[in-house]
Amino acid sequence: MAQKGDQLDQETFSCSICLDLLKDPVTIPCGHSYCMSCIKGFWDEEDQRKIYSCPQCRQAFTPRPVLVKNTMLAALVEQLKKTGLQAAPADHCYAGPEDVACDVCTGRKRKAHKSCLVCLASYCEKHLQRHHDVAPLKKHKLVDPSEKLQENICSRHDEVMKMFCRTDQQSICYLCAVDEHKGHDTVSAAAERTERQRELEVSRQNIQQRIQDREKDVKLLQQELKAVNCSADKAVEDSEKIFTELIRLIQKRSSDVKQQIRSQQETEVSRVKELQEKLEQEITELKRKDAELKQLSHTEDHNQFLHNYPSLSQVSASTDSSSINIRPLRYFEDVTAAVSELRDQLQDILREKWTNISLAVTEVDVLLSEAEPKTRAGFLKYSHEITLDPNTANTWLLLSEGNRKVTYMSRPQSYSSHPDRFINNVQVLSRESLTGRCYWEVEWRGGGVYLAVTYKNISRAGKSKECGFGFNDKSWMLDCNINSYTFWFNNIQTRVSGPGSSRVGVYLDHTAGILSFYSVSETMTLLHRVQTTFTQPLYAGLRLYYGGDTAELCKVK
Repeated sequence: MAQKGDQLDQETFSCSICLDLLKDPVTIPCGHSYCMSCIKGFWDEEDQRKIYSCPQCRQAFTPRPVLVKNTMLAALVEQLKKTGLQAAPADHCYAGPEDVACDVCTGRKRKAHKSCLVCLASYCEKHLQRHHDVAPLKKHKLVDPSEKLQENICSRHDEVMKMFCRTDQQSICYLCAVDEHKGHDTVSAAAERTERQRELEVSRQNIQQRIQDREKDVKLLQQELKAVNCSADKAVEDSEKIFTELIRLIQKRSSDVKQQIRSQQETEVSRVKELQEKLEQEITELKRKDAELKQLSHTEDHNQFLHNYPSLSQVSASTDSSSINIRPLRYFEDVTAAVSELRDQLQDILREKWTNISLAVTEVDVLLSEAEPKTRAGFLKYSHEITLDPNTANTWLLLSEGNRKVTYMSRPQSYSSHPDRFINNVQVLSRESLTGRCYWEVEWRGGGVYLAVTYKNISRAGKSKECGFGFNDKSWMLDCNINSYTFWFNNIQTRVSGPGSSRVGVYLDHTAGILSFYSVSETMTLLHRVQTTFTQPLYAGLRLYYGGDTAELCKVK
């Protein structure tokens, strides 16, 4: 009874809005009491209607009542707090929309504390007490509050389902076991639970082990992430320093050239001015001499003329100016040409070396490479549009279709000389370098075609083993003809079986070191796969059998 009285006191001094003990209690004209902040907030929402009501009895007031703290009620609440009696919030003792309610409570139902699997009812702490006090009820199975108790009732026999049919994998009652489940493998629900519990524990152990494994993987990835970020930051910093040094070096050379030009300009201008001054002085002297001779020529006295002639006829030596017209008027233009040549060479070096730099960047791969595709659609995600480089084509080859098609001609073509051109082998390389994951297809006609990938530094002239695809350690080649396939690397051949096809696909994963050749028809058939380590960018290569043979790098979609 004391417990009941305490609970009554708690409810009496609780605010019906916040469901907690009153704070700064106020009593409105109808006699109900609330926290001052709660009733103010409630009435603030009614300001537009200018009618203010009691949240409990709904009595209306106009105008808005003035709120005054109820000092007596406040003192009683403080006394309750000191004696240790706390008002439990309603959402802690009464059932809300998402809670399981006590099946015994009348009126406002309290939260269920337990559910009984025998009684198939849920009880609050008060109404659960009989299950603790009455001997037969003590044997009942109590579980956490559940709204699904009715699911434990057999819909056919309206009995508790305490059995489990392993044959049909469903819960049943004892009447089901002797009725429609007669002859089935049936056990008690408890026995089945025990068996499944063991399986569950095994599953949990496996899951926990996987969690531990994944946590280790996460830690490793975190370490790798830190290492990648540190390495990338250092690479950026070092690269900036190196490029800054290169820029400074170029600026220094630019300054040196400028200084040398200006110095030479000053020297040459000084020499020219010196010669110019001498010539101008000579002109002045010659003009003066010419005037004297002119005056002498007008002398009428013969004796005077003859007397003065020896002294006036003497002319000073002429200044040597023969070097002025020795060469065409080109002065510092050769310097510009030399600087332009240096620029072109630097551009070529940067272009060539940039591929290596780009490759070094793209080959950074912390995670494992993606698996090789299984379908043509999967391969086409990595398709690259490749063109052939005319500067590498042997003179017996003619390029067409935007440098995607090559034909073995009956006579040599008039190509200009180029250091990249193949001299003794009727083959050609792609213009584009290949890194990362790439896929391309080749359609061929005639006697056959050699499909290859190779490093750029493969020899262009000399013996076949030095520059022929597949006959050295710088190139990998698949020999395709009407009847068979043969793979070549470093002058070692490997017989390859597979369906004949005029279209062959090539898949390259440069980072993973995978090179695969596929026969392409309605399906993709693997012909040969290479697993190695590529140390340089690769270039696609084509070589033809006989005159009239063609091969084309296909446009794939």
